[in-house]
Amino acid sequence: MDRIRTLLVDDHAPFRAGLRTLLATAPDVDVCGEAATGEEAVESVVALHPDVVLLDLTMPGAGGVAATERIVAASPHARVLVLSMSGDDDSVLAALRAGARGYLLKGAARAEILHAVRTVAGGEAILGPSVASRLPALLAPVPPAPPPPFPELSAREREVLAGLAAGLTNPRIAARLGLSEKTVRNHVSAVLAKLGVAHRADAADRARAAGLGP
Repeated sequence: MDRIRTLLVDDHAPFRAGLRTLLATAPDVDVCGEAATGEEAVESVVALHPDVVLLDLTMPGAGGVAATERIVAASPHARVLVLSMSGDDDSVLAALRAGARGYLLKGAARAEILHAVRTVAGGEAILGPSVASRLPALLAPVPPAPPPPFPELSAREREVLAGLAAGLTNPRIAARLGLSEKTVRNHVSAVLAKLGVAHRADAADRARAAGLGP
């Protein structure tokens, strides 16, 4: 059986040494090289042709996400397996979108790391348990943002309306928005007409009811 050529990428030498010792216990895994930065990782992938790149996200220079993108582009054969302290949603999504085939947290058990190396080497994807449990929520479609209140108004007219809702006079609205008082008067007239009200107090009441102003 072919042995799995693995490249270790982490800026902490003691961690790489521990990882190398762990992988040396597996009869089907060879550590073919090490790198301490994203740039070194890309150069090593091109030179050494690893099957799996065990890669940290936080490194000097080009970070792990950028390095993953470059590794995938330079060598589609090399499969990136992230092994990181960062398990937050943004880091996981960024790594997967960059082309990582797996994501584990540092501190994963020896058996879990070896299983992940073999899995991604075989062409499959794998996530650590804490990451996998959140994946459906991470990939759920983001609901569209609600439309702004009073869509019939322009953005500037909504700003003027917010000033009315705050009880500001025309001069104070003009000062807040950097406009002339005449321009504010014109906007107020347009707002009243579009909302179908006769008085600025009525417009202010409708604006507050919609969440504009205090």
